Amino acid sequence: MTAPPYGTSVPGNRWDLAPAAAPRRRVSVVVAHYEQPAQLDRTLAALRRQTRPPDEVVVADDGSREAPVVPPGVRLVRQDDDGFRLAAVRNLGVAASTGEVLVLLDADTTPEPDFVDRMVALPEALPETVVVGRRRHADLAALGPDDAVERVAPALALPEPAWLRTAYDATHDLLDADATSHRFVIGAVLACSRWWYDELGGFDETFSAYGGEDWELAHRSWTAGGLVAHRADAVAWHDGPDAGARGRGPDAHRSETVAVADRTSAPGTTWRGLARGPADVVVTCGADLGATEVLVTVDSLLAALPRAVVRLGAGHRALVGADPRVVPAEQPVAASARLHLDVRRGLTGDAAAWTALLGDHAGPGATRAVAGGAAELQDLRLLRRAARWGRPDLAPAGPPVESRLRPWTDDVTLESWLGGWAGG
Repeated sequence: MTAPPYGTSVPGNRWDLAPAAAPRRRVSVVVAHYEQPAQLDRTLAALRRQTRPPDEVVVADDGSREAPVVPPGVRLVRQDDDGFRLAAVRNLGVAASTGEVLVLLDADTTPEPDFVDRMVALPEALPETVVVGRRRHADLAALGPDDAVERVAPALALPEPAWLRTAYDATHDLLDADATSHRFVIGAVLACSRWWYDELGGFDETFSAYGGEDWELAHRSWTAGGLVAHRADAVAWHDGPDAGARGRGPDAHRSETVAVADRTSAPGTTWRGLARGPADVVVTCGADLGATEVLVTVDSLLAALPRAVVRLGAGHRALVGADPRVVPAEQPVAASARLHLDVRRGLTGDAAAWTALLGDHAGPGATRAVAGGAAELQDLRLLRRAARWGRPDLAPAGPPVESRLRPWTDDVTLESWLGGWAGG
């Protein structure tokens, strides 16, 4: 973790509290391209018409048969054609850039004149922010490089994905984002600081088919304590319909869904029961818990949340037995984890009680007492952000959690728990 190079942060996801008129930063636009020369010409022409011209434009080519021709001043980088490698080619383009703020576009997505100016405002003030613009769709085949897309495209508009518009409206342009909001980030119209991109490690280059690499990056950003915002007024026009309207087969959809599920930990995209994918919830049981206490606590927890990871000391691990979800207490909490539960006294409860505490947690505060102090629930993304800035105010303590979990009492036996007449 490195210290932010400039700017500030805000509580929660309150990007609307960003300071106005932040100092301008050097802006690099990276355009991903593959076999789209006419569309690339339109997009590069549109970048020359920006109200805030980028300081640098890099075209990253994913192995086109012929190298695209770019105008003077535009940098071209290329990689070999080894299948669909959008994640890798975006990383290649970013690596060749020098700006402090990045704007990512696809060659077939042509920005309106105010696009760059509006996209970079938040990353210049809040460097942990990932911004997604508004991608509209139109049939631009007859549009030439000199045509003003903001005037011509509306008459040629194709339907926007209704689910995406509904999501932006329901979350007030992602101001009310939660752990599932990575699903609303589109890599073709994205901006963030170069520092944050590097901090996250860029796109996951193991993605080798269409779709999902942008959701995975946004998920990593969120769990690391980043902010996310939608700029509805930053419009870029995609040439053609949305991918969902282009007749992709069920095999392609399934492969994309599996790829995202195996790499994310948030509800809504990861597995619900299979022991695949990174950890979302990590539980640490204290060394002072008794034998029956730890057995009942861990058994009740994993029965309700089969994908949780439990950290136990050596003696407790021997007692619980071999289970891939049980790891040494000294193992670091996974970077993918959203919540950590520090159990200081055993807890019992049914599946609904555990699910309400961990699966649906959305309460205020970074640390909250559970069951009268028997445990503490920690929002890791807020704690990570506070540590990065050295600002405890970004991770305040919250009110106790209202929970039906019960603190441990010695009248619960393992037999009564397993039999269902006590502790449930």
